[in-house]
Amino acid sequence: MSLTYTAGSLVAARGREWVVLPESAADMLVLRPLGGSEDDIAAVFPAFEEVRPAEFAAPSPSDVGDQRSAGLLRTALRIGFRSGAGPFRSLASIAVEPRAYQLVPLLMALRQRTVRLLISDDVGIGKTIEAGLIAKELLAQGEATRLTVLCSPSLAEQWQSELREKFGIEAELVLASTVSRLERGLDLGQSLFDKHPYTIISTDFIKSTRHREDFVRHCPDLVIVDEAHSCVTADDAGQGAASGTNQLRHELLRKVSADADRHLLLLTATPHSGKESAFRNLLGLVRPELASLDLESPAGRARLAEHFVARKRADVREYLTKEDGLADDSLVQRTAFPSDRWTKDEPYKLNPEYRALLDDAIAYARDRVAAAGEQGRREARIAWWSVIALLRSMVSSPAAAAQTLKTRSESATARTAQEADALGSPVAADSAD
Repeated sequence: MSLTYTAGSLVAARGREWVVLPESAADMLVLRPLGGSEDDIAAVFPAFEEVRPAEFAAPSPSDVGDQRSAGLLRTALRIGFRSGAGPFRSLASIAVEPRAYQLVPLLMALRQRTVRLLISDDVGIGKTIEAGLIAKELLAQGEATRLTVLCSPSLAEQWQSELREKFGIEAELVLASTVSRLERGLDLGQSLFDKHPYTIISTDFIKSTRHREDFVRHCPDLVIVDEAHSCVTADDAGQGAASGTNQLRHELLRKVSADADRHLLLLTATPHSGKESAFRNLLGLVRPELASLDLESPAGRARLAEHFVARKRADVREYLTKEDGLADDSLVQRTAFPSDRWTKDEPYKLNPEYRALLDDAIAYARDRVAAAGEQGRREARIAWWSVIALLRSMVSSPAAAAQTLKTRSESATARTAQEADALGSPVAADSAD
């Protein structure tokens, strides 16, 4: 006679111990191995395979440890049970303790059948953490199976590190420098985006017509877009190089967002550039109907608030006070942003070899710009941005300078001085985020 196992029971089958999940039925058990992940879940039919209650050997005197190890085990069990029993499935498997205000986008996301959010918190509040929490929860619940992060190439490694270290998501970098290696490992007819369920993709690389269509056909069901403001333009924008680049990015995101069942998170610290049409185009990527909302009416603002969150540092510096209904101010969560912290500048000296290298580079840059100025305005602009990029990388480290020398300056492809400015400026300046 077969036994009936309730959810949470421990059973032994296939030579290992499992826990019975709530999805089980009388004739089929859905099991997850002890210590295993969601990827190890299996279905077992007791009518065809032996399933019995799990048994564990009684402890012996040699198993006795010290008080410290017992305390660590007790703390780990308490944290695991408390996190696993809460409303979020993912909190027990992340390596970051989110602040209370960082849970707000997650709560907003779980109210939506298909998650569509524009997260526009200020720089330093933690948009990466907020997006990672949503992604981890959707993956843990099975609402999403694959993930892609679209970002600039300079932020790709940072995203990869954050997802791996804080959320346990191993994402593959898809950049112009890595795509050839990744494509060599594909089977015949297999798409790069099908083989790797979690990817971090350069927006500038994937926006080209050659790669865009393949990505759209095999696009994951969860997409995060960093610096989303760079993917839209105003309706009255000109036809410059920067505008054309933004239009290609916008066309890519428009096709990605066209699937109403795809989860989409747009992240930006500057959602409104001052041009209403650009902001409307950004809202249209979240939901098409948001682009035409009457934001002057309470009903329109309430509709937008379901998909849009934007907070400054002052809003979350002291989160949940008595004014918000908190009984005791001692429970207020205070966040010290960099401007609140004590800082001190410490001078440092370069070693003679490094100093000599910098002096030579500065002399070369001065001569290069002076010589190019005699050749024409376009050549002067190209030389200007090239030497700025060189000096900027050299101040960082000699290794960064060597990499810059190996990479051809983007501004060298410019046809006019204005185009050289548009291409060269991002290489020599830090992103707003």
